[in-house]
Amino acid sequence: MSQSDKLKEVALVFFKLGCFAFGGPAAHVAMMEEEVVNKRKWMDRQYFLDLMGATNLIPGPNSTEMTMHCGHERAGKMGLFVAGIAFIVPAVVITGFLAWLYVTYGELPEVEGFVYGIKPAVLAIIAGAIYKLGKKALKSTELGIIGALVVVACFLGVHEIMALLTAGITGMLYFKAKNSIQSDNKETKSWLPFLLVSTTAPASVAVTSTTVFWTFLKVGSILYGSGYVLFAYLQAELVDTGYLSLEELIDAIAVGQFTPGPVLSTATFIGYQMSGIWGALGATAGIFLPSFLFVLILNPLIPRMRKSPLLRYFLDAVNIAAVAVMLVVLFEMGRETILNFTDGQWVFEWKSALIAVLAFGLVFGLKKTSPIIIVLGGAILGYLLMMV
Repeated sequence: MSQSDKLKEVALVFFKLGCFAFGGPAAHVAMMEEEVVNKRKWMDRQYFLDLMGATNLIPGPNSTEMTMHCGHERAGKMGLFVAGIAFIVPAVVITGFLAWLYVTYGELPEVEGFVYGIKPAVLAIIAGAIYKLGKKALKSTELGIIGALVVVACFLGVHEIMALLTAGITGMLYFKAKNSIQSDNKETKSWLPFLLVSTTAPASVAVTSTTVFWTFLKVGSILYGSGYVLFAYLQAELVDTGYLSLEELIDAIAVGQFTPGPVLSTATFIGYQMSGIWGALGATAGIFLPSFLFVLILNPLIPRMRKSPLLRYFLDAVNIAAVAVMLVVLFEMGRETILNFTDGQWVFEWKSALIAVLAFGLVFGLKKTSPIIIVLGGAILGYLLMMV
């Protein structure tokens, strides 16, 4: 296959995922694993795990960065950029249109019914990915113990990045010590540089597209964690400085949650609110640009990490920790979706539970069912059940 054909294939795959990837980073990675490992065989599951583990340690939207890694694997550096842009574009276009509706008419379209059905459906997709990736990552009893400790730590409130780094360092030191006891091995000295770029927005009172760009470039350069962490960053950068009201920010975050693709498309919505179409373009470019740089630097280093015994131990431990974090995300999403906390008590959502059971049946029973079909089916069933 020629380079141009590979680039077209990469663009098509990730544009399709960008149109249907609901449910947050864990669901996005699950759909990606099905597409590039199971269906298209661009890489084996071990390398996909290595990419996922390493990507969790750098700033930015991890699922978007994973698309870049996958595109690079298939079509080189150009594939990296094509994959990332193709994945981002659908969310940006949809979010930009919703921003125009919001600014023009002061309200958003009703999509509650469709979102209601998508949430339980993606639980099964995430569970399927955890099962497959977990089998590959669980190489020993010791790694299983590290994974279990990461689960406990996350439930106790330890930040996921701290849990991942601690797991990696612990695994590296333990397996190095164990290996040294068993045999005299030559130590390979190689280290992974972590790049953390921090920029400062120029002091300016006027809300221009340049101001918007610099603000979101700073956020994209240092952002770790979920959409809730993004909310905290944007509140400090935009609400506390008087650029947006808290209500406007909450509406923007909500749009990012119920549109497909990366939740960071919230930036497009906010940029349009602040400075129209150029503000939307500036915010989008600013928040995603650092990710392209981080992945471009990190990608060539991952195969070298496998060649170093010391860093191989680190990567194995980070991989099982990343699967453990996905498991915690699955539990929390399941609790929020199936159980609804109302008036001081938990209420069982039988409609969500029904959709989840059907989706699990498709994922673990009919294993060739496309995640996109599951998402669409969940959305339609959710809409119909909301009418009951």
